Amino acid sequence: MSEVVILDGEIFERALKRFKKKCEKAGILSDLRRHRHYEKPSEKRKRKQSTAIRKTRRGPRFSRV
Repeated sequence: MSEVVILDGEIFERALKRFKKKCEKAGILSDLRRHRHYEKPSEKRKRKQSTAIRKTRRGPRFSRV
């Protein structure tokens, strides 16, 4: 669960922006969208396979040495 403490004299919009960023990093919205409807095991398998294919097409990522 993400929470943001509003600091003294902080603008509400800035705190809201920090909260949205925390939610995005935690993956709350994507998880919510994924669980909105029941997904059959075969559909889940196809989705995972397609994401794996997309990742391999992008190629290996180079790490800093």
